[in-house]
Formats: sequence, structure tokens, C-alpha cells
Amino acid sequence: MQKLSSIKLRLNQSEGELLAIATKTLGHVPAHFRILKKSIDARNKNDVHYVYSIEFGDERVEKQQLERIDKSKLPDKPIVIVGSGPAGLFCAIRLIERGFAPIVIERGDCVEKRVEKCNALAKGVLDTQSNIQFGEGGAGTFSDGKLNTQTHDSLISEVLEKFVFFGAPPEIEWLSKPHVGSDNLKNVVVRMRSFIQNNGGQVLFNTRLDDIKAKDGQIEEIKIISEGEEKWLDVSALVLAIGHSARDTFEMLLSRGVFMRAKDFAIGARIEHLQSNISLSQYGKNYALLPPADYKLVSHTPDRAAFTFCMCPGGEVTVATSEEGGVVTNGMSNYARDGVNANSALIVQVTRADFGEGVMDGVNFQRKIERLAFDVGGGKLRAPVQRVGDFLKNKSSSRFGEVKPTYSAGTTFAKMEDVLPPFITDAMRYAITDMDKRLRGFAHPDALLTAPETRTSSPVRIERGENYQSISHRGIYPCGEGAGYAGGITSSAVDGIKIADAIYKTFA
Repeated sequence: MQKLSSIKLRLNQSEGELLAIATKTLGHVPAHFRILKKSIDARNKNDVHYVYSIEFGDERVEKQQLERIDKSKLPDKPIVIVGSGPAGLFCAIRLIERGFAPIVIERGDCVEKRVEKCNALAKGVLDTQSNIQFGEGGAGTFSDGKLNTQTHDSLISEVLEKFVFFGAPPEIEWLSKPHVGSDNLKNVVVRMRSFIQNNGGQVLFNTRLDDIKAKDGQIEEIKIISEGEEKWLDVSALVLAIGHSARDTFEMLLSRGVFMRAKDFAIGARIEHLQSNISLSQYGKNYALLPPADYKLVSHTPDRAAFTFCMCPGGEVTVATSEEGGVVTNGMSNYARDGVNANSALIVQVTRADFGEGVMDGVNFQRKIERLAFDVGGGKLRAPVQRVGDFLKNKSSSRFGEVKPTYSAGTTFAKMEDVLPPFITDAMRYAITDMDKRLRGFAHPDALLTAPETRTSSPVRIERGENYQSISHRGIYPCGEGAGYAGGITSSAVDGIKIADAIYKTFA
């Protein structure tokens, strides 16, 4: 098998040129050909081009088969996965491929009903059990569906292949910054659910984990509340893929002696610009020939780091709270990324020195800011907003400029200091000015800040050992972003696969 990298194609050249290059190299049409990576090189605005890596040869790649558990070794009690986000779904699918029949429980609705709940949430009507944070597919389903990750795990390619198998766009396997889009991801998740149900697994919606029982350090039973009815269920293993916003579940686990600790996270606001300005700044005058541009920026202030996160080209700022009396923002975009505005979280590091060493102190820190934003916004999930120009001058805004807010539940002009602690707003001011040096227009006075962005990652970690089990409870497998072991869709999915393989090893 041969590989070629750093292949340049002009913006008007077809990808068919890549197969021609492989054919010329071999002297004949290859039996195997695929694009490994595609990226945009915009360092020289007068020579923006695509860069490819390809793999080709006469050998066909055979997929290795997974070992399946012997039926005689299957546990007599079910394996229960709590949460149907990427960690939970990929864990369930992998367990099925290994020969198990897991039960997935999800406190929220299926995607079809969840869409209705999220549409209502966008108008200020909250269902605390089914919203942007809770429901089939997890928080990522109502985001941009970004699949790029900072990790370099060998399972990433398998995750991308699985997404394509269930209907994601094929190019996610080779784009340097792959994304599915919230519109596509909903359909992908439905197909994943069908696969689980059609292959012996179960998916139970409107079903919440309410309590656990252990004996001699081994999980034995769980209490679930399903459609308002309480039920105790014997389990052989419990996978906690609960997401970063399952605060009541964190409290329950802590009360039952599951070992957890507080962890650092980040807080800030969403920043919106005109997408055309971002694309022009990144690509130059030919930006219209290219996909909407994104960015990723980091600024090291004298005290702590500030950075952009979950950047959504052509997207909108969403209503992302899951608790009454609080305001939370997030970002999303569809596959086409064709909205007028670009948005990103602009967030600042928050450490245990800022909020305390108690396990739930980070949660309480987040909650305090969310409730303050609710009050400052005037209730009904209205969000505080401020023009960047006014923020940099530390004065109140009274009008919008060229950037109009996309946050749909309504906005109220307020200073960011009315919601966020001074150490966060000071770092944001420094970062905006500093980031503008690398992305011209980032500090545009009409850019808009919408607060707060608090749910960037889990504020706790449920500690696990090398066997992926809780260090305090055998048979409990903390998993994914909510347990503190991932930071996005892809890394959560990878962690779900690893948990499934660990469960296989335990029983096999």
C-alpha cells in the first residue's frame, strides 16, 4: 500500500485529479484508493488551495473481525448504560458487536420528540428532563456535530467509519475538521437506535437513574424512574455515560459513596461575528469559493488561559439550560453552515482555587452564574448581551450594530460583569484584543457577546482505575464527557468503545 501526502489542488480542480495521480504512480488504476486527509492552506491569501493525502495500491483492505463473547459466559443480569449520547451509543453498539444485549436508559425523549422540546425551549419553555442537554444523542446532537478532536487515538478512524455507516457524510473520514451538522446528526442517531433495538438491545426513553445499591463494593441493583414509575433492576454492570449536566445524578452517586472529585473547567460567553467577515479574514478575497471559515484561538493572559471553543460557522447561539431559573448558552449549526453569523464560546480557565475543593463546588459555581444571568436577563430565559466594543470600554450597550443576536429566547443589554466574575471578564478583554492580532476583526466593535457559556465540560470526575471501573465500586464504568474522560463527540465515542471492550474482557 502506498501513501502520498502534501498534494496541492487549486480551488477549481476536481478531486478526480487525485485518482489520476495514483494511477500514474502505479501505472494502472489501483484496486484500493481512498482520501486520507483534506485541509485548506490559507497561509498565503493570494494562493489559497486544498492539501490532500491519499492511500492506494493493489491490495484490498480486509476489516478485522471482533471477538465475540462465548454464550456460556454471558452475564445473567443485564448491562445497563445510562445516557444515549455518543459515549453511551457507541458503547452499546460495540457491546452488541461483542455479543452482548445491553439496555440503554435515557432520561430525555427520543430525537423526534426532543426536537419539539428544543423548539419550545428556543421560545423560553423548558422541560428539565428533555432539552438541549438531555435526550437521545446527548448535547452534541443539537450542536454543530463537530468530530475533530485533540486526541490521536487509533479508534478515531473506527468512530468516523461508524458515523458514515449510520448515514453521516462520507467526507468526514478525510476532512481535517470533520462535521456532521445538527440536521444530519439527528438522523444518524435514529439509525444507531434502530441498530441497537434490532440486534437484541433495548433503548428506554424518559427513564432516569435514581439510586444504586452495592454489596461488598460490587454494584448489584439500580433504581430507575421510567414514565413516573419506580423500579429496581438487577445489573451485572453499570455504564455511567451521563453527560456533563446530570447534576442530580452526580449528587446521588456522591451520597452513595462513589468516589468523585472536582475538576477544572472553563466559563465565559458566546461571541458572534458576521460569517462573511470571518471568512474574508481567514481566506482573503476568494472566500466565497470555499466553505465557511472557522477558527481556533488561544490567549495566555498573565493569570490564566482564555480560548475559543466549539466554534460554529454559519450557526446560531442556542438556549441550553436544563434547570429552572438559569440561563445557559451554547452554539449549533447545520451541515450547510449557511447562517449569517459565526459564533464560538470565548471561555476562561476556572480552577479549584476559584471555586473550592468540595466535589460539588464546581457545579455550585456554574449554577450561581446561570441563576445570576437569569435574573439579569429579566427572566423567561432571556440572555444578557453586550457589544464587544462596549465590553472593551466597560460600558453598557444600548443598540445592536451589524451583528444581530441569534439567541432565540430574547436578549437584554447588560454588562458581562453583571453575570461573570471579574477574573473571567478581565481575561476575556485581554484575549479579545490579543486574538484580534491573529484574526483581524475578532475585536470588531459590533461583534456580540451573549452570556453565559458554563457547560463546556464536566465539573467533576468519577474516578476509575486501569480496568475502567470505578475505584470505589466494581461493576460501575464511568464513561465519556460527563464522567470527566472526554471532551467532545469523537473522544466520547472512543471512550464508549473502550468501556465496552473492558466489559468484554471482564466477562470473557
